Amino acid sequence: MLNTIGARAQKTIIPIVSKNNALVLQTDKDQRLRTIYFGEPLVDVEDYKSVYGMYRFNDGHIGITNAAYTPAGTWNMSTPAIQVKHADGNRSLELIYESHQVQQLDANVSLTSIVLKDPVYPLQVTMYYKVYANEDVFEQWTEIKHEEKKSIQLERYSSANMYFTNKDFYLTTFSGTWAKELEPDEIKLTRGIKTFESKLGTRALLLQSPNFILSFNQPASENEGSVMVGQIAWSGNFKLDFEVDGYDNLRFLSGINDYNSEYTLQKGKIFKTPSLIYTVSHNGTGLASRNLHAWARKYQVLDGEGERLTLLNNWEATYFDFDQEKLVELFKGAKELGVDLFLLDDGWFGNKHPRNAPNAGLGDWEENKKKLPDGIGYLVKEARKEGVKFGIWIEPEMVNPKSELYEKHPDWVVQQPNRPQVKMRSQLVLDLANPEVQDYVFNVVDRLFTENPDLAFIKWDCNSIVYNAYSPYLAKKGLPQSHYYVEYVQGLYKALERIRAKYKKVPMMLCAGGGGRGDYALLKYFTEFWPSDNTDPQERVYMQWNYSYFYPSITTDNHVTNWSDCSLKYKVDVACMGKLGFDIETDKLSEKEMAFCKKAIGHYHGYKNIIWHGDLYRLVSPFEAPFAALMYVNKDKSRAIFFEYLVNDRHGEMKSTSPIVLNGLHADKKYRVKEINVFNEKNVLSEKIYSGDFLMKVGLNTKLEKRKPSVVLEIQEIK
Repeated sequence: MLNTIGARAQKTIIPIVSKNNALVLQTDKDQRLRTIYFGEPLVDVEDYKSVYGMYRFNDGHIGITNAAYTPAGTWNMSTPAIQVKHADGNRSLELIYESHQVQQLDANVSLTSIVLKDPVYPLQVTMYYKVYANEDVFEQWTEIKHEEKKSIQLERYSSANMYFTNKDFYLTTFSGTWAKELEPDEIKLTRGIKTFESKLGTRALLLQSPNFILSFNQPASENEGSVMVGQIAWSGNFKLDFEVDGYDNLRFLSGINDYNSEYTLQKGKIFKTPSLIYTVSHNGTGLASRNLHAWARKYQVLDGEGERLTLLNNWEATYFDFDQEKLVELFKGAKELGVDLFLLDDGWFGNKHPRNAPNAGLGDWEENKKKLPDGIGYLVKEARKEGVKFGIWIEPEMVNPKSELYEKHPDWVVQQPNRPQVKMRSQLVLDLANPEVQDYVFNVVDRLFTENPDLAFIKWDCNSIVYNAYSPYLAKKGLPQSHYYVEYVQGLYKALERIRAKYKKVPMMLCAGGGGRGDYALLKYFTEFWPSDNTDPQERVYMQWNYSYFYPSITTDNHVTNWSDCSLKYKVDVACMGKLGFDIETDKLSEKEMAFCKKAIGHYHGYKNIIWHGDLYRLVSPFEAPFAALMYVNKDKSRAIFFEYLVNDRHGEMKSTSPIVLNGLHADKKYRVKEINVFNEKNVLSEKIYSGDFLMKVGLNTKLEKRKPSVVLEIQEIK
């Protein structure tokens, strides 16, 4: 279906509607487009005609506050969504409604595009709203183009410009640093502007996340209230501006950070902004998360509705100190555990500059002949003999100065002239604005798969942020350095597009020393991501809880490691609430520990599809109690997996004193509740049958305590 509405119609109203939410735009008497409504859909679409007159949007001091895409330099005094310098040097912009069209892409997905034009200059902005109706997910972006005689300068170019009239707004943002990723901070927004941004270039999510929760009228709650949960899907510098105006309404601008990023746009070319992706729930963050998870699995994440591999990684067992024989011996541990894949981590490459430490070899992606005389192909075959697949670690966006690649191509490195090198982890960033570097990155992956077609997994790391930002390629081409931050990310996407065109579904893990990456733009190319290098299971309970607001569990890699003194059972139980993996020395496990791991992995293989594809219900927050509880329920509500973890025992022998009320089950069904992942048979909950009604009104007391700090329950319908 294609519905086209012509230009200059008076009071054109554009409802953009999902199953449970509506964003409504309308032109005013001057044909400027405004946001007039955001909330639950009105039953009668004719009622949208009466909305505009119910609010006071104009302000003689600051102009129009509710513009759908606010220009700079004319009537507006608020933070603009777009700011340009025309070819003649004029910095003013006006945007007038021209036309719009609505395309029904399928039964669930629609795309509304709205054209705005400057009445004086031949410049056009097209606003796009893609709606996934059943998931209540919206995706917004803009495209900017012009036909001026010479190029123009884009000084600010937001993806979305939104406006809310709810009066009370509570914002949860997430920040942190290495090993402390995604720590939440909730504030009530007050008058003025609150800005959250990244200027790191790569690993842009490391200090400040592009994910947010915006709650209307009351603080965010799991099962009550209206909330927006979203992110700006961009893998480089981003900016989120939240501005409460004099009427206590909220303007929200999001997009690429304009820091040092003025962009020269040639005549006839199109600049496309990244997407703002969000879902809206009127029943709290729990429903919002489930909606976003369902959308991500179906529409965004690579193979989001498919399978994942459990793995054993060698990093904590060997670090850089390994050889061919040691790795082959580790394959036996992978087989005994019962995982699907063995992952060879850092340190397998470099000959002139062997990769025996972080300071050398990065960029020289040839097997180290001393460590691996028979090459990767031999390891793939030996792993197959043990019944496991083989995967490998790469970091193709970075280079060590001590490498053959750097010796041959010093001009491929991001580096300010006449300034000392600033390195992170002894490495520098390659200039992905350069098409030759994009070819190199593609060829790193292509050569591995061409020479080893049975290679089953890639772990793609990215450890350095951008210091001394300067692109030798842009300088050589006479292009502005202010293009660098945009061109780097677009260059990365171009390389990944080529990789995925040839290797469509090979699993790839997105890593960046932890949560420095994990946005939905990159998850089009990756099957999963690494939430943090901090694998302490108690810390991971908090982190994985926060990640669960935005990402389905099939995307989060959770490994059992030696990072804490917590029990092996606790580590395994925590790792099971996502994509399970191991990074341990299997030969140091006791007979009882090995038996437990094998049994736990067997259980996991039996219920992993509930974790990966089911609905998540967060029950008790570790931020509000000394324990965390959550559960995953399959689509027909016949099976569920329940997790509970003790995270704080400050006052001694903490014991469960009351039941935890479950959620997501069917009240009329009967369920058998059975404890699994048992390490100590003396301390097991009795297997019982309860009604769904009982479990969701009275609940369960799992008898959690210091001697039993984690519990996993299998809940199975009895017919």
